[in-house]
Amino acid sequence: MTYVRATDGVRIHYRVTGRPGAPPILFVQGLGADKHGWDLQRLASAPWYQAVALDNRGAGRSDKPHGEYSLEQMAQDAITVLDHAGVEKAHVVGASMGGAISQIIAVKYPERVRSLTLACTAGQHHPWREDLLSSWRDTALSNGIGSMGQEAARWVIGPRSFRRLLPAMGWLGPLALGRPSHAFAAQVDAILNVDMTYADELANISVPTLVVVGNQDILTPRGDSEELAERIPTAELAVISGAAHGLMVEHAGSFNRVLFEFLKRAEAAHQQRTAEVEPSIESAAS
Repeated sequence: MTYVRATDGVRIHYRVTGRPGAPPILFVQGLGADKHGWDLQRLASAPWYQAVALDNRGAGRSDKPHGEYSLEQMAQDAITVLDHAGVEKAHVVGASMGGAISQIIAVKYPERVRSLTLACTAGQHHPWREDLLSSWRDTALSNGIGSMGQEAARWVIGPRSFRRLLPAMGWLGPLALGRPSHAFAAQVDAILNVDMTYADELANISVPTLVVVGNQDILTPRGDSEELAERIPTAELAVISGAAHGLMVEHAGSFNRVLFEFLKRAEAAHQQRTAEVEPSIESAAS
């Protein structure tokens, strides 16, 4: 198992899979979830990409310290993982809370990003969602993670897939029942307390960007993704029919098709930009 110490000493777990030396993808999961939420994407990407998937602080095999967390620190954790893995620049793919973390990465560390994929996420708070997340946090702290699982499931899994995917609920964000309550609550507070001024800088993102959402997502509805796509000049919007918030598991086939078609184009654009920059550097040197 691979671990790295974050800037504040917290131990972050990550795993690298896929083809060594291939274009790297950084996978960042959402609230309560760990790297296994990306298993179906990591498996599908293995022949063509090198996947770097981390457990955010408070989830999976990473440390779960008491105290405050922040999305800005989680973004720094992801950069520390890339440094430790020897990855200079990656295609960054984030879902839900991981999508917010990925937005911060793209804004604060643009030199580390080949492309950006934002799945089932948002670029602003809504009072109703703040109230919902606060209720999940309070229930988890007072009654344990398991007590809020059934309620959260109906926000994450589409009604047509509910019975089929309920056994896999440990993959899906707030349904990850093995998480300690204090760590889950700290992640919720990190979402609620994020400094939203970074959203004003989304217009400066210049790498290819995919914003993808399920049309049955009630936690981060289509309107959130439409707004993100409007704020980012390079963004394209993809809507997956019949998918809800857990679309990377619930509708993995459709999600993977959209994602990997985009990554193929984004990697080609990256290679072209690199080829154009290198002669300029050589000319300047001579």
